[in-house]
Amino acid sequence: MAQTTVAEVLALLDAQRDERGIERFEKMGMGGPTLRSVGIGLTRLRGLAKQIGHDHQLAMELWASDVYEARIIALLIDDPRHLTREQAERQVEGVAIGMLAHVFSSCDATLAKTPFVVELAGDWIASNDPIRRECGYGLLYEASKLKGKKAPNEAFFLDHVERIGDTIGAEPERIRLAMATALMGIGKRSAALNQAALKVALDAGPIAFTSPSGNCEPFDVAKHLTAARLREKLGI
Repeated sequence: MAQTTVAEVLALLDAQRDERGIERFEKMGMGGPTLRSVGIGLTRLRGLAKQIGHDHQLAMELWASDVYEARIIALLIDDPRHLTREQAERQVEGVAIGMLAHVFSSCDATLAKTPFVVELAGDWIASNDPIRRECGYGLLYEASKLKGKKAPNEAFFLDHVERIGDTIGAEPERIRLAMATALMGIGKRSAALNQAALKVALDAGPIAFTSPSGNCEPFDVAKHLTAARLREKLGI
C-alpha cells in the first residue's frame, strides 16, 4: 500500500472495528483517559502493517493519534533505519498502556532491529523506571536471537542471567514476565547459557501473569529450556 495516509489507516481500522474488543478494552481500563480503541487484535494489526510496509513519517503521524490500534500500527511500520535513540527515549514514556510495551520492545520489534539495541537494552534494564526495565528485558530477548558480529558475547548474557536471578522476585508482574521471556531466549543460545538460565528458571518457578482472557497458565521457562528438541540441538 504505497503512500498511505493517516486518514486511510484510520479508515481501515474503523472498517474492521470489533465491538467485543472495544468492550474488553474499556472494561480493563487499558486506554486510560487518553486513548480509545476500535477493538482489533494484534494478529489482524500485524496483517494491516504488512500491507502498509515500513514508513517512518507515517509511523510518527500515527503515533500522535488517540487511537490505540493506530499506535500499534505506528510501532509495527516504523523504519529501523530512521529510528533514533532519542525517539526511543521519547516513545518509551507512552508505552505503559495495553500491549504497546510488548510491541515496542519485543515480538520481533522494529526497535530491536536498530544498531543500538544492545546498548539500549543494557541501559534500560539498569533504569529506575519500571517501563524502561520492562522494555529493556524485551529488547534483551530480541538480542538473544542475534547472530554473528551483531550478537553480544556469552559473558554479556551470563551477566544478565545473574541479574535476573538476583532481582526477579522483587519486580512487578509485567517485568517478571519480560525477564522470563529474556531468560528463555538466552537459554536457547548455547549449552552453557541453557544451564545458567535453567537454574534461575527453576529457582524462580513458573511466572504467573494477568491476561485479558484471564485463563493463561503461568509461564514455565524451565519447560521451554528442557524441551527435547532444544537439548538435542544444544548437545545436552
